[in-house]
Amino acid sequence: MTSLDKPTEETSADDARAVTEAALFEAFGGVRGMVETVVPGLLFVTIYTINKDLHLSAIAALAVSLVLVVVRLLMKDTVKHAFSGVFGVAFGVVFAMMTGNAKDFYLPGMLYTLGLGLAYIITTLCGVPLIGLILGPVFKENLSWRTRNPGRKKAYAKASYAWGAILLAKCAILFPLYWWADTTQLGWVLVALKIPPFLLAVYLTWVFLAKAPAPIDVFAEMEAEEKAAEERERQAAAGPAEQ
Repeated sequence: MTSLDKPTEETSADDARAVTEAALFEAFGGVRGMVETVVPGLLFVTIYTINKDLHLSAIAALAVSLVLVVVRLLMKDTVKHAFSGVFGVAFGVVFAMMTGNAKDFYLPGMLYTLGLGLAYIITTLCGVPLIGLILGPVFKENLSWRTRNPGRKKAYAKASYAWGAILLAKCAILFPLYWWADTTQLGWVLVALKIPPFLLAVYLTWVFLAKAPAPIDVFAEMEAEEKAAEERERQAAAGPAEQ
């Protein structure tokens, strides 16, 4: 390696890390996505702690979720994270209203977390890490990492195992509290566990992917193939005309 090569390699590594950070930010919603995840549950537990009114707490949580969606629509921003929050809150509200138990507001989200944690582990054991399915389109590599980029597949497997372990550890804390703690205790613990485990999982994903081989841009490959095919057709059409 020469002194001229080294800056190029360092720049390339920096670019790869920047691309990874941007992709993770897009896939998981960034700061606003975290806010939209935390605020409805925080509002619910705050109101319920003050007045123990299930209906008021549930309506307030659902209302703020809808407001967050409207704000994104007005700003012409992507609404997938806000909409997922609305559906999650709506399921919690319906469940709690049906049972009359305020703790059941949190149960659908807890079951979703459990199912997602298991999905990360199971898909990885089956050779198709879930995080790769989520991030593949974001990196414009689709499923090319499965057969053409083994180093990247290994990184996705490590990241998926990390997500699965973190989510299952979170469930190991929350489900006993669902049975033994009261609504406010469960609610405050759940709010406290919203962001730190998520940030840890995203950070580990970034670490694994930053060290992995670069993604194969299958979209660019397809565009190159289309251009090559068009050029061959043009040359083939020009050949007889020149004769």
